[in-house]
Amino acid sequence: MVSYPATTETISLAQEANSSEAIQILYQVLEDPSSSPEAIRIKEQAIANLCDRLTEEKRGEDLRTLLTKLRPFFSLIPKAKTAKIVRGIIDAVAKIPGTTDLQITLCKEMVEWTRAEKRTFLRQRVEARLAALLMENKEYVEALALLSTLVKEVRRLDDKLLLVDIDLLESKLHFSLRNLPKAKAALTAARTAANAIYVPPAQQGTIDLQSGILHAEEKDYKTGYSYFFEAFESFNALGDPRAVFSLKYMLLCKIMVSQADDVAGIISSKAGLSYVGPDLDAMKAVADAHSKRSLKLFENALRDYKAQLEDDPIVHRHLSSLYDTLLEQNLCRLIEPFSRVEIAHIAELIGLPVDHVEKKLSQMILDKKFAGTLDQGAGCLIIFEDPKADAIYSATLDTIANMGKVVDSLYVRSAKIMS
Repeated sequence: MVSYPATTETISLAQEANSSEAIQILYQVLEDPSSSPEAIRIKEQAIANLCDRLTEEKRGEDLRTLLTKLRPFFSLIPKAKTAKIVRGIIDAVAKIPGTTDLQITLCKEMVEWTRAEKRTFLRQRVEARLAALLMENKEYVEALALLSTLVKEVRRLDDKLLLVDIDLLESKLHFSLRNLPKAKAALTAARTAANAIYVPPAQQGTIDLQSGILHAEEKDYKTGYSYFFEAFESFNALGDPRAVFSLKYMLLCKIMVSQADDVAGIISSKAGLSYVGPDLDAMKAVADAHSKRSLKLFENALRDYKAQLEDDPIVHRHLSSLYDTLLEQNLCRLIEPFSRVEIAHIAELIGLPVDHVEKKLSQMILDKKFAGTLDQGAGCLIIFEDPKADAIYSATLDTIANMGKVVDSLYVRSAKIMS
């Protein structure tokens, strides 16, 4: 078997070879016992090339094994370079689809190693990455426990850049757990830390995106739109794939404030045309349905673009409330001419299943959207006249209140006379 030393010629040979041969050559370069500065530099280059090759072939387990094999080499190079290589290999594994569990295992192994080696700087960053992976895997309790310990430690060290990442992650985690007050508090902490340092555009875009999501959750769609626009500009300038999600949420805000007519204009703008695809088509279909007040078109959009609408939790949550509003408006319009009507007839007019319509009507009655009752035996809806408030009750209450004031006034005067 041919031996390949850690030289520039060997790296050039690996670059010219096919993938499997190149991987074998690069592994042998790393096994070279030489620890001279030149050999170390060549080995660092070999690690970068090997990562690229293994990622292309989707060999996630081999990347994990490589990281374990490199531990003796890490003692020969500065800690900053070690951190760069470790994070580079973890990023390489992340590029391989369906490796979330492998990434979690890999991060846990690296946390144990960094703790044993007392590499605090690297451990904190790997733990932050682990918390993000646990959140992605919906292991919220474990992620929250890890973050609560980590955030105290990082605040003590006053590492502002990492603190911004951790606070942002904590905000996303609390939002996933539907704890809005804590999500807002964590986002405020992230903004405070970001104001004290230079924040890279990608990270600033992430802060704006999270701000928009929280404002939209509180039904403040106009403010949410402005944050999504800021995030879109940041991501668009960087060519970040999250730009399309920012644009999608911008369109969602327009629809939610009943400005669905603006959606087509935004999509056909110079920036919007760069991202034309299923995500924007889905929002355009919803906007058309909203403009026409058509539940049928709305349901068609939800069915045709399930991945873009229902599988996106943020969009799905807002569209659910929009669907309910549209359904209520349509039902109120249909039952207005009647005092008694068959539920089956309403279902036929609106084009929805009878049981679905019946359930919604009962909910609207309980919410006092209109006065009526369901006669389930006859399958009818009976609508009552809007009860007129009797003015005598409010007048009586006002009279009693005024009498009370008079009695109090007389009591004060008598007390003064007696004294």
